[in-house]
Amino acid sequence: MTEAQQTRTRTLVGRVVSDKRNKTVTVLVERRVKHELYNKIVMRSSKYHAHDEQGQYKLGDLIEIAESAPKSKTKNWVATRLVQKAALV
Repeated sequence: MTEAQQTRTRTLVGRVVSDKRNKTVTVLVERRVKHELYNKIVMRSSKYHAHDEQGQYKLGDLIEIAESAPKSKTKNWVATRLVQKAALV
């Protein structure tokens, strides 16, 4: 059981879209929701800044992030684990 599961913190899975900042990755989280009027499934997305202490996550990686106490003005999430490594192109 991970720390996130024990404390019941929110976790999200998303793709790293930027790793240029020091100890920070930008994660794009996409979700599918039904449109209220047209009943069509549409994609909604949000970007989160997550703390990455070792700088181990790179562009294109699929990672899990967990909610935490604020680390800075825009960082309230911590990268917890690698779900899938980015494919080499």
